[in-house]
Amino acid sequence: MQTNNYIYSFSYANYENELCKLESSYIFNKEEKNKLLFSDIKAEPSNSAFIKNRLDIISFSEDYSTLINKIKKESICIEGFKVEYLVLDGDTTEYAVRLKKVRDIGYSIEGDSDYYSPSITYALCNYEGIWYFGVLIKNNFAWHKHKQKPCSYSNSISTNIAKALVNIAAKGNKEEKLLDACCGVGTIMLEACFAGNNIEGCDINWKICKNARENLSHFNYTANVYRSDIKDINTRYDAAIIDLPYNLLSCATDNDILHIVESTAEITDRLVIVSTSDITTLISNAGLRIAGYCSVGKSGKRNFARKIWVCEKNE
Repeated sequence: MQTNNYIYSFSYANYENELCKLESSYIFNKEEKNKLLFSDIKAEPSNSAFIKNRLDIISFSEDYSTLINKIKKESICIEGFKVEYLVLDGDTTEYAVRLKKVRDIGYSIEGDSDYYSPSITYALCNYEGIWYFGVLIKNNFAWHKHKQKPCSYSNSISTNIAKALVNIAAKGNKEEKLLDACCGVGTIMLEACFAGNNIEGCDINWKICKNARENLSHFNYTANVYRSDIKDINTRYDAAIIDLPYNLLSCATDNDILHIVESTAEITDRLVIVSTSDITTLISNAGLRIAGYCSVGKSGKRNFARKIWVCEKNE
């Protein structure tokens, strides 16, 4: 019988499937399956673009009546609560039956409910014959505000990718010291700051650094942005993220890109690299091995994909 403390539900577009699985493997040490994952690791849903909610399990049982009795024995007394039915993969419970079960839970809790502005939300769900009851923590999507940042470029990575890169680099650990080695206008840094990660950024272009600082300040975030060539950064980091320059607006050559990767590898043992082309040989030439990889598309552009490489130094 399931003994994990949390149930996570995921939501993502088909072209983000690989990215979500890579992200979950670094947060939870295993991939989500069928947009569902059981874990003992506690993660904040709003720190990911793909985690829809987290159920903090209070009670569970194969027998529904036994579960109701367990809930009653919890003697929960609270005002303004709400109860929802969480439909998980494979659950064929009909809507009318789900409503009845939600009412059963409500009658087992002392206090008045509040459907529109709940002080706490409880949920009931069934997975592979086991009933689960717990507190439902939802992704609040407050990070959507970053889409209205003052400075932006059309070729910037999406917010969804930025959030995943932070989670992959930090492995869910807020204590990890991160570097955004080609920070641009700070898209990745904004998501790191929102999640409470420790991050710094650098870029060789002074105007772009100014834009990044303006974006961070706009949302009242504090993080260092250095106008510097990466080779001149002396601080060591636990991990670095590199969104390599590309497209017609970039004049970066293969040698420039190798310089960026090699210089970053001098100050960290783990790199998460984003590229629009195959850089397998370049990664090998920089003395790195590939520990993880995925490809992520873009809505409305079937032939465009970014490749994400998780690299570590060769032993």
